[in-house]
Amino acid sequence: MPTFSAPDGTRLAYRVTGDGDPVVCLPGGPADSRYLADLGGLSAHRQLIIPDLRGTGRSAVPEDTSTYRCDHLVDDVEALREHLALPRMDLLGHSAGTNIATQYAARHPKNLGKLALIGPSLRAVGIEVSARTRRDLARLREHEPWFPRAYAALEAISEGTGSDWEAVAPFFWGRWDAAARRLHASGRPENQEAVALFAAKGAFDPQTTRAALVACETPVLLLTGEFDVNSPPRSAAEFATLFPDARLVVQPGAGHYPWVDDSERFVAATAAFLR
Repeated sequence: MPTFSAPDGTRLAYRVTGDGDPVVCLPGGPADSRYLADLGGLSAHRQLIIPDLRGTGRSAVPEDTSTYRCDHLVDDVEALREHLALPRMDLLGHSAGTNIATQYAARHPKNLGKLALIGPSLRAVGIEVSARTRRDLARLREHEPWFPRAYAALEAISEGTGSDWEAVAPFFWGRWDAAARRLHASGRPENQEAVALFAAKGAFDPQTTRAALVACETPVLLLTGEFDVNSPPRSAAEFATLFPDARLVVQPGAGHYPWVDDSERFVAATAAFLR
């Protein structure tokens, strides 16, 4: 597995899959990037360069754990671009990884070709998702057999009286079947310190980021699932308005992992944008 050196000397690993023009793909979590696999077959259209964020997968644990903070991870992405000798790179982020990608776009717009935000997180730009928005979206699944327990847990979390995230897991998938359960179990972040410090104080500066995005001419795709309670379509639409050149795609029947729920539909939309 190839590696490169971060600005602070931490050795970071990445994997390469597929052929064609490269696109750097940032995982969420922070979690082992293996859950991205080949993004449902996107590697048939583009070469995917998928780094393991510091302290995850095969990347080294940094000496200074404060560098787990999201804004510091932007520097790692820039170091990867320089390592790959890409004058401009296409960048894709998923979930929490979209916070890194969004801040990268704000700080290094001239180094970007295209930007794809999949199941976009909204923290980097300070968009709040209301409890009502999540509840309304969740109720679209009320015919599912797992709904009563999952919805009760979601309400408790929204009201600040519960924290049973395992119970709400079905809301993150378009189909809560055996395959989704296996993927969910295998995708849990192992480095809890990296997770805890990702959004530490200073990680986000929404006002500055928003101001920079206004001048970012990079074409942007925001793709979210119809049922994604983490990245509701209504909130993703608001996010899209912050970019001068953005396109929103809501994938029918999908949750937070659209390449798993319907790989053909996901790849068709994403490959067409990156083409």
